[in-house]
Amino acid sequence: MENELLQKVEEYLTHAGLSPTRFGRIVVHDPRFVFDLRAGRRPRRKVYGKVTAYLVAHGA
Repeated sequence: MENELLQKVEEYLTHAGLSPTRFGRIVVHDPRFVFDLRAGRRPRRKVYGKVTAYLVAHGA
């Protein structure tokens, strides 16, 4: 589940040309979010839902 989310986020960052820090700030108000995901962070359901909803809304 987490790996799938990280993969989708990474693809979106590449496609959108967005930095990991900016993405984290925009979506979950946490500039370290993507870096923490890369390090193995397991987001809670609410955060997972926010990120997934953002990606869907922005065509990822």
